[in-house]
Amino acid sequence: MQSIVVYCGANFGHKQIYRESAYELGAELAKKNIRLIYGGGNMGLMGRVADGALENNGLATGIIPNFLAKLEVAQKTLTELHFVDTMHERKAKMVSLSDGVIALPGGFGTLDELFEILTWSQLKIFHGPIGVLNINGFYDHLLAHLNKMVEEGFLHQAQLDLLIVSDRATDLLEKMQAYHESEKENKPLDTSLFVKNIEK
Repeated sequence: MQSIVVYCGANFGHKQIYRESAYELGAELAKKNIRLIYGGGNMGLMGRVADGALENNGLATGIIPNFLAKLEVAQKTLTELHFVDTMHERKAKMVSLSDGVIALPGGFGTLDELFEILTWSQLKIFHGPIGVLNINGFYDHLLAHLNKMVEEGFLHQAQLDLLIVSDRATDLLEKMQAYHESEKENKPLDTSLFVKNIEK
């Protein structure tokens, strides 16, 4: 894998372990020469994962909508910073640049991004590995609900298995790399049609 999108909160959360783990993930990406692709902000866990990559000689590319950049929340020391017009363009652009996706703890936006990319994977639009870094058991209740969806017949086990989960960055990246290498028909994501349809 040459690049990974990281979805995460623009807040730090109440516990120090969240910011520490976000930084460690960024540092681990740098160590493995994997470019960080993320939302371009300098606040909360977004800022920490970027710091972890950049302060360890890694590469970080941010994608940020113009209206958020005007609020002066963009990280200004990134390797690359792309400006787009809408949130839909932002999500499509981030994924189009990536070989995989990782979700850290976050709020509505993080969950929106995570479930959208899982849907794209289910529909064979996106072919890369999708991981959740389950720091401090943050996603335990969500994972339990996903299993409930399988139990009640609203989700197939094979679809749930698209999600790779670990509480350690190194372990998660190893599992994602194994998935990436086993995906023999990995096709590039064409986001142009998706964006056009969304904005109609």
